[in-house]
Formats: sequence, structure tokens, C-alpha cells
Amino acid sequence: MPFSFLHAADLHLDTPFANVGGYPAAVGEALREASLQAWGALVEEASRRQVAFVLLAGDVYDGAERGLRAQRAFLEGVSRLADEGIRTLLVHGNHDPVAEGWTAVRSFPDLVTTFPAHTVATERFEAGGEPVAVHGTSYAVAATSDNLARRYPSASGGGFHIGLLHANVGGPTTGHADYSPCTLDDLRRPGYHYWALGHVHGRRVLGEGEPWVVYPGNLQGRSTKPTERGPKGAVVVTVTDGVAGDPEFVALDRVRFVDVDVPIAPYAEVGSLLDQLEALASPAAHDGRSLVVRATLTGPGALHEQLLAPARRAEVHHELRRRGAERTPFTWWQSIAWQTKPEAAVVDLRHRDDFTADLLRTCEEADDALRTGWADHLPAELRRELDDLLPDGGHDQIWAAAQAAALDAISGADA
Repeated sequence: MPFSFLHAADLHLDTPFANVGGYPAAVGEALREASLQAWGALVEEASRRQVAFVLLAGDVYDGAERGLRAQRAFLEGVSRLADEGIRTLLVHGNHDPVAEGWTAVRSFPDLVTTFPAHTVATERFEAGGEPVAVHGTSYAVAATSDNLARRYPSASGGGFHIGLLHANVGGPTTGHADYSPCTLDDLRRPGYHYWALGHVHGRRVLGEGEPWVVYPGNLQGRSTKPTERGPKGAVVVTVTDGVAGDPEFVALDRVRFVDVDVPIAPYAEVGSLLDQLEALASPAAHDGRSLVVRATLTGPGALHEQLLAPARRAEVHHELRRRGAERTPFTWWQSIAWQTKPEAAVVDLRHRDDFTADLLRTCEEADDALRTGWADHLPAELRRELDDLLPDGGHDQIWAAAQAAALDAISGADA
């Protein structure tokens, strides 16, 4: 008989939010509750679907201190699942290692399995009448640099085999700390059917079938970094005759971090631009979730001159924040990047024969290597920080902003 399981990771319960500030009390309260509410939504989803078990691939808590509120919420959730006959199996990662921090929970229900550190343990049980073996190990300390995947035993004894692991597959290029680094070959070696991974906050499927190798992403976005934006949640996998189907993503986040890019060319008045921004960042467009938004305004347009003064730009930002924060669900406009340029001036410049026209043509005709390659000359640490802060395509946006600033400066000098 088919059975299903839910795979989540990086819950970071009761996490503080990074790079988000200046919000009113109601927005702050919603942000503080978001990770716990997302956990509640996960429990509700597992219950509604009556999955056979839940896999949690590390970083249940945000830090070694494992706040009391987070521990109580977690205990309540797994207890409810156990009452309904749903198992929970978990490993600890670099944020909540076994040998660091403290615990306020004396014991968990019998259907909750926490895998130990220092050794790979195997939990065997039946789901849908079929034998299942889940293999897992936890981090003893945060800075775990060993390749833990190489310790996992080969599949034996039949049934459906799952590896549960908090690890970095692919090395530093993932943008995450290189804890428990391993390769896809390391994961293929034991002959498992599914690897339930955690650590990388972006949702990724690295292997499709024999084995499936899946990062579900984190449960709740935590900042405006690229890996924290967009829908967040878990995956549900159905196993039929020993074969895992495609993982189904289920959005469970309560507050969503999004980017919106809006060319100003179509808008002749500020009110129309505000309406468009609010339409793009409407909670209704994100299944009724509250939003934290970074907006980028681009291109030439009539509004460029109207909104050139810093005071006017600040007014636009303030008005969006005021209107968004008053609503439930809320929209919090974290930042607005202004990368606009004069409408007529750009058209006229292309036909001139002077330095300004040459500058414009050089910028517009630059190839991708020039548009993005400037970042390669930065120190590695600064480049990583920049990548964390920039949206997708952000190097292009900085190039466009530099072009607009140069043209504005030259235009101002000519005036």
C-alpha cells in the first residue's frame, strides 16, 4: 500500500529576522511569531495528509540556546503528531548541535526519534505495510567539517531506505558554510532510495530517483537574502511499490520575503506607480501571506524627474509603508532601490557626438562579462556579503544604477 512522508529542514524556531527593521509593533510581532506559526502549519499539513512520518533534517532551533518558547512549541507539535500515530525523525545540525546548548524537554513521545551524534544510527519500522529504514546522525558541535555522508552504511535488509543528513553538497558554491561537506557520489554509494537533506535554504533537487537527493529549503524565510526569498515550506513524497514519486512542494511560510521590479515608463503620475507596486506586492498574490518587500524601480520615464529629490523618494517609501502596515495581512516595504533615468534625455543622448553619448553607448553595449565581472575584483569576504544582500541579477542592477548616476551627474553639470 502506498505511503507518504513529509520532509522539512532548517526550521530555525523562534528565529530573529535579519536585515529587517524600522517596522511598527504589529509587524514586529508577526515576524517574531512567523517561524512558530510555520511549524504549526507543518504539523497541520502532516495531520491533514496523514503522512506516515515526518523527517526533519537539522537546525530545528536557531541557536545552541534553544529558547524555551521554541522548545515548548516543538514538543507540542511532535506530541500532536505522535497522538495521531505519525512518527517524527530528526537530526541536529550546526545551529542546534547535540553537545552545545541546553534542553528544557525531559523526554519526547515514543514515536519521536532523535539521531545521536558521533555515530550513524538506523531506525526501522513499517509504513503502508512496507519496511522502512531511516539512517541518520546529528552534529555534536556546530563546526562539523567531517564528511558525515561517508559514515552511512550500505542499504541492507530490504525495504525503503532513507538517509537523513544536515550537510553541504557541492562545497562553498552553495553560499552556505561548508559544514559536513560531501558529494553526490558520497550519497549514491550506500544505495538508498531518498536522501532527506538540510542546511541549504534554497529548495533544490540534486538527484531524481535512485536516489532522490532533496533540499526542501527552510520552513520560513528569515531575511531579504536571495536564498531566503520566495515561497518556503516542505516537500511531501509518496512511495508506491518501493518507488518514490516526485517530491511535492507545500508552502508553509507565514511571512514571505519578495522582490518586485517595476519599470517606471508606463506611469505618468506617482499614484499610478504606487497602485502598481501595491498590486505586485499584494498578499492576495501570495495566498494571503504577509510580505516583506524589496522594490527596484528601473528604466527611463516621466516620473524620474518628479522623484529625483531624496525627500520625494522618502515620501513614496513612507506612504507605501504606512498603507501596507495598516493592513492584515501586512506588506512591509523594506527598501526601494531607485535605478531610473530621464526619459527624453536618454533618447536625445544616443544621437549626440560627445563624451556623454559615448558613455551611454559603452554602458548599453557592454557584454555580460563586463556588467557582472566587476564584482570579481572585490575581496572574497566582501563579495560573499554582497551576494547575500543583492537580489538575483543584482550585479546588473548595480551596473544600471551606476550608469544612471553617471548620466545624472553629467546632465546636472551640463545644466
